[in-house]
Amino acid sequence: MDKDDLLALKSKIEKSKTTVAELTGQQKSQMNQLKETFGCDTIEAAEEKLETMKKSISKLDTQIEEGLEKLEEMYNG
Repeated sequence: MDKDDLLALKSKIEKSKTTVAELTGQQKSQMNQLKETFGCDTIEAAEEKLETMKKSISKLDTQIEEGLEKLEEMYNG
């Protein structure tokens, strides 16, 4: 390796360090938002919360469908 190769490698390393720092900052920001919005401290807790929310949505969808069917029966029956 000559001097130019070493300088190019040094530049790549510095850019990589900057990128890592930026991504780490973004990750911290997103984890803070996750905690503030949903009360989740970890990705695993967020995944569990997501599953719970999906089940709730599914239940609500079923209730809405049943309600609509009853309304149709009342007004068409």
